[in-house]
Amino acid sequence: MNIKPHVVSLIILGKEYKIACEPDDHEDLLYSANQLDTQMRKLRDSGKVNGADRIAVITALNLAHELQVAKNQNIALKQSLNDCLAGINHKIENVLENH
Repeated sequence: MNIKPHVVSLIILGKEYKIACEPDDHEDLLYSANQLDTQMRKLRDSGKVNGADRIAVITALNLAHELQVAKNQNIALKQSLNDCLAGINHKIENVLENH
């Protein structure tokens, strides 16, 4: 059964955007839009950047950078976990071999 996407109205920097999304993604989309609006307002209110297009691009770059940092941390944590599990596996194999 196909669930038809529905349209969600979002307000970002005082401008309305209508976005189609799956019903299961509705809450995440609202949360993401709120986060985006908050970041864009902070940048605008800092007075360092003028113009909605520049605010949007710089905010997108900041969020993309945060995402890349999180991905890099995830890779490092995954490697650390794999190393730890390999060490535990090796210890278990040694115990089983010696008994």
